[in-house]
Amino acid sequence: MQVFGFPTSPFVRKVLLVAAEKGLAVELIPATPHQPTAEFLAASPFRQMPAMQDGDFRLADSTAIAFYLDAKAPDPPLLPTDPQGRGRAIWLDEFADTILSGAARGIAFNRYIGPRLLGVPCNDAAVAEAEVAAARALDWLEGEVPRDGWLLGDAFTLADIAVASCLATLAYGLDFSSRPRIAAWYKRVCQRPAWRKIALQEAALVEEAVERGTHRQS
Repeated sequence: MQVFGFPTSPFVRKVLLVAAEKGLAVELIPATPHQPTAEFLAASPFRQMPAMQDGDFRLADSTAIAFYLDAKAPDPPLLPTDPQGRGRAIWLDEFADTILSGAARGIAFNRYIGPRLLGVPCNDAAVAEAEVAAARALDWLEGEVPRDGWLLGDAFTLADIAVASCLATLAYGLDFSSRPRIAAWYKRVCQRPAWRKIALQEAALVEEAVERGTHRQS
């Protein structure tokens, strides 16, 4: 199975974490919508990142891929079976994808990814706007995160993966440790073996990208 994208994206990270939690072997193919390869476009004709190819089956969009992987490898399940739990998991995935991710990308790109990896200067106005959105989202999330366990109780689910994936991107440019519940829950997520595996892979790719960016600017 191949996944196309770059793991600083919360969406790419989400898919890699779902696969890792399920013990599925995934080959990450670095890709970007701005310079798409033919293989990437075949799996994602509208240049959505990530995209996936599993044999002859291709799919784009992180949530669609996560649902596919949860059905392909149902143990451990990452979507609750009870109606309220499933609805809540899908809502938190949507919160991550459409509310928190925009702020996270705006901050991370301008404070780290653009300047360090691409040689693009920081857009201070965009950062200020993203910080307002991030504060609003984090304030809400701080009231939702339990003191112990996971977002939906005892079971680790897609909700935890999706929200934590956005926070990992946000952490490239913003310290959210002043929110104690979020910080404690995020620490628990980061201690999971699947998370550590994907984090190491991401760190290595980011380091390579930083070196290439430094060479381009020198």
